Amino acid sequence: MQTPETPIAISAKNVSKRFGSFEALKDISLDIHESEVVCLIGPSGSGKSTLLRCMSFLEQYDEGAVLIEGQLLGYTEMSGKRSLMTEKELLNARRNIGFVFQQFNLWPHMKALENVSEALLRVRKHQPDQARAKAEEALQKVGMLDKADSYPMQLSGGQQQRVAIARALAMEPHVILFDEPTSALDPELVGEVLEVIKALAADGMTLVVVTHEMGFAAHVADKIAFLDQGSLVKYTTTSDFFKEKAEARIVDFLESYRQRNTF
Repeated sequence: MQTPETPIAISAKNVSKRFGSFEALKDISLDIHESEVVCLIGPSGSGKSTLLRCMSFLEQYDEGAVLIEGQLLGYTEMSGKRSLMTEKELLNARRNIGFVFQQFNLWPHMKALENVSEALLRVRKHQPDQARAKAEEALQKVGMLDKADSYPMQLSGGQQQRVAIARALAMEPHVILFDEPTSALDPELVGEVLEVIKALAADGMTLVVVTHEMGFAAHVADKIAFLDQGSLVKYTTTSDFFKEKAEARIVDFLESYRQRNTF
C-alpha cells in the first residue's frame, strides 16, 4: 500500500498540449507513486493517450513538466531557459520507462525472442548471451517462452501483445505505460493480456494503463484518473471513483459503459 512517503515515480505538473488551435490537454497535474497501478479512463478523444505519450515524451508537451523519478523529461533547463533534450539525453531520461502500444509494433521479420532481445543488444549494449538470457526470462514471465522461435504472423493478437510486454519487461523498467493494450484484440483474447498485466501489478510494478476495460480498472487499479475534453476531471482512489455518489459526468460515463458492457 502506498503512503505519502512512498517515492513518486511520475509527476505531471500543469501539463498542457495543443495540436494547432486544439487543446488536447489542459493544465493537468497528478502524481503516480512507486508500485501504484493507475488507470486513465474517459470518453474517446478525452486526452488519455496523449497524456500517456507525454509521460514518455513520445508526444512533446507544450507547457508544464513531466518528472520521472524527480528528473525533468524531454527538456533541459539552464538559467531559467528550457530547451529540448538531445536524442542521447532523451534516451537516458527514458531508461526506466517501458511502453506498450495498441498495435504491438513487433518487427515482422524477427522471431519473438529477437524482438525482445533487439533493444537489449542495441540500446543496453548487452552481449548476445546475456541478451538472450534476459529475453528468455521476460518471455517466460508472460507465458510465451514456448513461442520464442515464432514470427509475429504465426502468433495471435494476444500472443503478440504478450511478446510486446516481454520486450518492455526485458529492459527492466521502473514504470510501464500501456496505451489501450487490448483495443486491437478480438474479445476472446483480451483476458490473456489483462492477466499478464494483473500479474505485473501483483509483483509491485508501477503501471499506468489507458483502458476502456472498466472491470479491469475496478479490480486492479489503485487510482483512477478520469479525463474529459482534455481536462482531468477526477483523480482519486478506485473505491472512491466507483462509489454511487460520484460526480454527474462520471456517473453518465459509467452508465453509458454499463449499457454496452457488464463489469
